[in-house]
Amino acid sequence: MKGIIPRSKAKGTDFCGALKWYYIIRSDLGCFMQLTDLNKGSHINISSLHPSCQNGDHYLCDFLKYFYIIKGNSYRRVTNLTTDSDAEVHSLHPNCQGGDHYFSYINNFYIIFQEKGTYRRTKNLNHDSEAAEYKLHPSCRNGLYYWGHGGLSYVSFLKPASEWGYEYYTSIDLNKDVHVRVYSLHPDVLNFLPGGLAVTKGPAFGTWENIKTITNDSNTPVTWQKKINKKVGYDKEKMTEITHNWKIAASVTAETGDLASLIAKVQFSFSAEYGGSHVSTEKESWNEVTEEEETLSFELKPNESVYLWQYRLGLGQEPVLFCKDLKIDDVPNPPTEVPLRPAQS
Repeated sequence: MKGIIPRSKAKGTDFCGALKWYYIIRSDLGCFMQLTDLNKGSHINISSLHPSCQNGDHYLCDFLKYFYIIKGNSYRRVTNLTTDSDAEVHSLHPNCQGGDHYFSYINNFYIIFQEKGTYRRTKNLNHDSEAAEYKLHPSCRNGLYYWGHGGLSYVSFLKPASEWGYEYYTSIDLNKDVHVRVYSLHPDVLNFLPGGLAVTKGPAFGTWENIKTITNDSNTPVTWQKKINKKVGYDKEKMTEITHNWKIAASVTAETGDLASLIAKVQFSFSAEYGGSHVSTEKESWNEVTEEEETLSFELKPNESVYLWQYRLGLGQEPVLFCKDLKIDDVPNPPTEVPLRPAQS
């Protein structure tokens, strides 16, 4: 199943939790999701992410509801990701550096080292106090994301897709195979994750659509000059379906414009491995789709046909973005080139 990009390949994206809330950070969108249940998709709120809290290597939250943003060998601790309140910056103890995943639960911090197959438990990331290291049980390895839940006595991790789709596990001990339950992620949650649209809507595609064919059936050359109509823009109604159950803060809308279109735009930029097309759509119109008129003029030889093609991008089976440029060809087969620039890696 094509879809979710792991935390290691999605800088600034992570899960964390405290008390009754879960948080999903999306620095590339400039916002984060806050909700009470990942399985039911309950009480979803989308808030803006303060610039100082963006682009972290890891995010976690402790039982006091402090957020920690790790960058390199230091971390920033704040009480609010939108306002950057009560910010403090501390260095990571050398023993706490270089982890693949960081999270907190039962008043401790945990650091997973995937290659070594171990995790470190410590009371303090700056001092590495009361530290101990344990083997990571094989069934608890290779998670895409790991997160704790404040003072509660379990840790969760999202597994790669199986025949059941994307599921996350809760465990009371990563050293042993002690799983409490297995849960599926709600579609409203999947839609917010990088690569999630490929799971809920289907992988991205790019295709040329034949919007007009003109044929000169006579035995003499003719000059053809007419106005044609073409769709330009994106299907806003179709895409905003993904945000219907989200309560989006005004600050998010002010900074991102239409959040659904931004999520789609980012999805198209991903590689095919994660359900994208690896193209940049920055120069395309992301206004709501409209009919535009264009005047074309060309000479047709006797019994000659020309074909007008328009490139469009979609998800699953549904077109989403209708690109501006047309291509005119004298063969009935669609063009093979992609008219959009490759996305930056």
